[in-house]
Amino acid sequence: MGASKQLSNDLKTKIVQHYGLEEGYKKLSQRCKLSVSTVRNIVRKWKATGTVFVKARSGRPSKILERQRRRMVRTVKNSPQTTSKDLQPHLAADGVTVHRSTIQHTLHNEKLYGRVMRNKPFLHTRHKQSRLRYANAHLDKPASFWNKVLWTDETKIELFGHNKGRYAWRQKNTAFQEKHLLPTVKFGGASIMLWGCVASAGTGNLVKVEGRMDSTQYQQILGNNVEESVTKLKLRRGWIFQQDNDPKHCSKSTRAFMQRNKYNVLERPSQSPDLNIIENLWDDLKRAVHARQPSNLTELEMFWKEEWSKIPSSRIQTLIRGYRKRLEAVILEKGGSIKY
Repeated sequence: MGASKQLSNDLKTKIVQHYGLEEGYKKLSQRCKLSVSTVRNIVRKWKATGTVFVKARSGRPSKILERQRRRMVRTVKNSPQTTSKDLQPHLAADGVTVHRSTIQHTLHNEKLYGRVMRNKPFLHTRHKQSRLRYANAHLDKPASFWNKVLWTDETKIELFGHNKGRYAWRQKNTAFQEKHLLPTVKFGGASIMLWGCVASAGTGNLVKVEGRMDSTQYQQILGNNVEESVTKLKLRRGWIFQQDNDPKHCSKSTRAFMQRNKYNVLERPSQSPDLNIIENLWDDLKRAVHARQPSNLTELEMFWKEEWSKIPSSRIQTLIRGYRKRLEAVILEKGGSIKY
């Protein structure tokens, strides 16, 4: 075995020496009766390390061969939801039996990590096209344009629904002690639907939606809150009303209402909450409210009112200043989902 290894090293040395005499890969492969790729790899290793000898390894060689590693990487890049358990049978077919942690470690070395998939609205081609048109149309709008916008939206805030994914330190066999439990009720528990608005100067009105909102109730909410918020936020003439194109926002009666009240409407594309800065503020609000752990709807309502008033105008202004980056990201993704 040692003689074979020495002969191999001699051959590698010979290849490198002849390469130094300006012989090409093809000629060397014919001289040594080796494939061109083998000769090329030997020369490349010599150039990179300065030697053709195999260096001593620190630890046991990997059970997963280079070819199998490349196949695993291809598989998870083409099908990102493939699990390490899914990959085990593929390796077993090659006679390689390894633990899932070995597969995970191999993928980590390739900068591939398992992460929770982000929830984003599903985008049809028409949605992407609409998002792309919106981004291109508004990309070069000056800061003064966005500072005139009244951003509006609705959201649902649940009494217990935001508790998912929390962790608690506990000892063995104490999982069902009350302090280690998250209270849940069937179907997510009681909740409140809210309509709110913001502008660069701060938060406007935030009101509870009674029951299921339709076009009539939506118009009533606008009539009771938009002008009041515009005055409060000191928006000047030419202010812009931003909303998405939800059916109740775009119904014939709602459009007539907006025309009567001379709204200058900026409609956001469908399936695009990432193009409304108020979505980030909803997340801020829900985190702040649930950090106070409301135990009933009365407390929930009291907390959201208090926390909404605490949102600083600087937070909103930061989101507005970064809006161009959102539009650039939409263009870069050709209308696809972005990180915001």
